Amino acid sequence: MTATSLAPRVQGTVRIVGAGLLGASIGHALSARGIDVALDDTSPSQLRLAIDYGAGRRAADDDAPSLVVVAVPPDVTADVIQRELERHPQAVVTDVASVKLEPLRTLRERGVDLTHYIGSHPLAGRERGGAISARADIFVGRPWVVCRDEETPSADLALVEGLALDLGATPIEMTPEDHDRGVALVSHVPQLVASLLAGRFVDAPDGSLRLAGQGVRDTTRIAASAPELWVQILGANAAPVVDVLDLIAADLTAVADALREPDAPGARRAVADTIRRGNDGVERLPGKHGQNRRFEQVVVMVDDTPGQLGRLFGELGDLDVNVEDLRLEHSPGAQFGLAEISVVPSAVRRAIDGLESRGWKIASTTND
Repeated sequence: MTATSLAPRVQGTVRIVGAGLLGASIGHALSARGIDVALDDTSPSQLRLAIDYGAGRRAADDDAPSLVVVAVPPDVTADVIQRELERHPQAVVTDVASVKLEPLRTLRERGVDLTHYIGSHPLAGRERGGAISARADIFVGRPWVVCRDEETPSADLALVEGLALDLGATPIEMTPEDHDRGVALVSHVPQLVASLLAGRFVDAPDGSLRLAGQGVRDTTRIAASAPELWVQILGANAAPVVDVLDLIAADLTAVADALREPDAPGARRAVADTIRRGNDGVERLPGKHGQNRRFEQVVVMVDDTPGQLGRLFGELGDLDVNVEDLRLEHSPGAQFGLAEISVVPSAVRRAIDGLESRGWKIASTTND
């Protein structure tokens, strides 16, 4: 029995303020579980679009929600939280903003009663925003930070954590300070680094860009994010972001100095240590199911014709090889792609031998 086959933990009406990507995605997921979702948004067109796509119904004045989810831009998050707490004093109010400390400070300075407020943040999203990009499954398997304090009623905490569990996410309790430092490192600074690198492409020769492979696409994927939203996020979490940027700036300066005189004593070691430290950092990132487990890759050439990926997956299943992860790379100007299949080390030889015997061409493996 899966988690989503159980009865929903959240009961009654859930009011969602903000029908963009996160708000509408929450609405889709809850509606699919039979929960009454009432949507509200200052943008009439955004609200209609979310309703048309099935994320919920239009909120009514006489709604009595058990839970209010605030999913609005960071610069108005505190205002909307305050309004919802005052309008629905019997409800638990949470928000899904990517910065937790700044709105909390603002609300405390205003003297707002925060007994029934719990800040939270699902570590999920897409490069494109809006109701049209919303999906019910974007939270599945993702961390959902819940920021409680000593005054938080246990029933309120259970409701917010129940929301995360109903959506397939994994609740993680953190303080607002720890959360903001964490997202600065793993979300906010990576956005800036990706944008800075992709910005170098603007004036690059076309010939250089034709050399781009999957590595640079992976590195710059999030550079397609909306500038308007990120100006607000980075401004609200400026201090932790600057702390990380200063460290990276020092690292870049050290590598640049080494490469200015690559034959100088210690220069090559400085470069090697930089790459090796990156290796060590990657090893610390949780893998599938949150495990620090590494997989090996088998790269298979796949014809760019309908049904080929399905056939590849089917034959891997016949070989009793589980696909732990998948990455696709298309070769410019060629009628084939490269499917990088991640498998457990013990399955590598079985996958290679079995696929080659079935006519597949193996481009490379981790150990090549």
